[in-house]
Amino acid sequence: MSKGSFYVTTPIYYPSDRLHIGHAYCTVAADAIARYKRLCGYDVMFLTGTDEHGMKIEDKANEAGVTPKQFVDEIVEGPRGIKDLWKLMNISNDRFIRTTDDYHVAAIQRIFRKMYENGDIYKGKYVGKYCKPCESFWTESQLVDGKCPDCGREVVDAEEEAYFFRLSKYADRIQDLLENTDFLQPRSRVNEMVNNFIKPGLEDLCVSRTSFSWGVPVDFDPGHVVYVWVDALSNYITALGYCNDAYHDMDRYWPAVHFVGKEIVRFHSIIWPAMLMSLGVPLPKMVYGHGWLNFGGEKMSKSRGNVVDPYILAEKFGVDALRFFMLRTFPFGSDGNFTNELLIQTINTDLANDLGNLVSRTTAMAEKYFGNKLPAGGELTEADGEMKALADEVAANYQAQMDVFQFSAALNEVWRLIGRANKYIDENMPWALAKDEAKKPRLLAVMKNLCEAIRVSAILISPVMPDTAQAIFQRLGVPENGRDLDAAAYDLETEGFWTITPGAPLFPRIDMEKELAELEAMAAKAKQDALPALELEPQATENVDFETFCKSDFRAVKVKACEHVKKSDKLLRFTLDDGTGTDRQILSGIAKWYAPEDLVGKTLVAVVNLPPRKMMGLDSNGMLISAAHKEKGEEKVNLIMIDDAIPAGAKLC
Repeated sequence: MSKGSFYVTTPIYYPSDRLHIGHAYCTVAADAIARYKRLCGYDVMFLTGTDEHGMKIEDKANEAGVTPKQFVDEIVEGPRGIKDLWKLMNISNDRFIRTTDDYHVAAIQRIFRKMYENGDIYKGKYVGKYCKPCESFWTESQLVDGKCPDCGREVVDAEEEAYFFRLSKYADRIQDLLENTDFLQPRSRVNEMVNNFIKPGLEDLCVSRTSFSWGVPVDFDPGHVVYVWVDALSNYITALGYCNDAYHDMDRYWPAVHFVGKEIVRFHSIIWPAMLMSLGVPLPKMVYGHGWLNFGGEKMSKSRGNVVDPYILAEKFGVDALRFFMLRTFPFGSDGNFTNELLIQTINTDLANDLGNLVSRTTAMAEKYFGNKLPAGGELTEADGEMKALADEVAANYQAQMDVFQFSAALNEVWRLIGRANKYIDENMPWALAKDEAKKPRLLAVMKNLCEAIRVSAILISPVMPDTAQAIFQRLGVPENGRDLDAAAYDLETEGFWTITPGAPLFPRIDMEKELAELEAMAAKAKQDALPALELEPQATENVDFETFCKSDFRAVKVKACEHVKKSDKLLRFTLDDGTGTDRQILSGIAKWYAPEDLVGKTLVAVVNLPPRKMMGLDSNGMLISAAHKEKGEEKVNLIMIDDAIPAGAKLC
């Protein structure tokens, strides 16, 4: 009988590149909870997916020479893509949503219109700062040292017509929600949200863009596309059929528990509930902001290049071992520092020495002393009662910890029972009992106790290590009715159990030094394989006569000032000393590759006798000389910089 419904979601991941172990961490955690709730008898809906719109995707697709849809299709659906990764990691999601799905696009247009018609979305003009990697708008006061407060990278001036959501209207209600309920967990996240974002004053939120086209069109105002907040966050309800006919599950499953990384807690705990308030939709049960898996003391980041490939680790050490390591080692909610050494150490200690050794020793002795079937009977002692009491205590504590998403603490409980079972072997010495026929009843009870402790442990680890649990059940001959949580009560007299089939070690010990050396070699090879092939423009076949070439006046110029051109993502505006005593202004489309402040004081090369050219309403008097090439389809531009000892105005010949 179902205990009710339970809806759990991951964030929808941005397919600008392949995912890393940090993304797998959140998805494995959500999968473990989904499996646990099913084990408890709940009707579960588990959703994950991808957030596929935005300027960054559009730009990357253009650089790769494909359409945005082709670009995201390859990363999501292609070989070793996101869907393949979740299959590899044994993720049991019930649905996978893509924000390019037709039903979602149609629903977003209806949601946007609904908030517009109720007065919560209005048209205006955005003027402020924009972080392209995060796709976030900021005010000057929100910047940290002039940079994006989320990722620490440069921001650019942004100005465009846009629609805004009246986020400020809901500030008081959001603050009350955060401070006076358990909506946001862990509670340590609450003060950060209230003090950093609400108390300084919530500003209305930009929810449409006109500077790119890869997004959901605003159907009543051509030229505008729905910006990420409305598009991406609404996936949690469109996937259940809100404002569409693809599904009809809102009443059955909503509200949800959202698992998200701490870097996007702000969007889920402030913007998302305000949107739902505007729509009149009940709020989620909870937003749980987990910590980061750090690597080398830094957050794993595709842009930093410090990511860990879950494909390599899963294929090398096994999926269950990797899942176990992530949830056993790092308390959910806190940051954790990932190292290959810690992974191997955890596998050797917890899985090979403790669990694997217990299963191998027990099944080998059971088969040796009783054949492949443990008979009825057995002589119990007081020590056996202690084992039962511990097993029942562990099962209760485990459920209490899993109910509050404390995977590490829950697994610690299971390992108390596993550790006690290993000690029980040493205390009772089955090999000694087997030498005396009169002690055969006691030997039988000892083997049953060990099998029962292993069976209960296998039930409890099954949400985290589903394949390992099934392998243990098969080795012990546990029938289906002995594999669910209701059967986790310790019972030595259950009929039909204990048809023993020993097998190879579940987790062979790993040679630390050898594996680390192999991982290092694999990483070096992957890095080498990733080095882009250089693509150069073909050389011109048409000759230019010498006199024509000599008419171009190449001069050394020194950069006095450099800044972004408003309303342009490409142009930088240079103020140059060309040796004439009068400043020269040149505009150059290199903003993608250079920060303006890094160029001040540099000595460059310019053609100074070109006619003036209007760019974004400004005169460009000349052209700076750069070298251009492509790396794996991505354009690279390098300004030609020369020795600073060369004076401004010196002619190049």
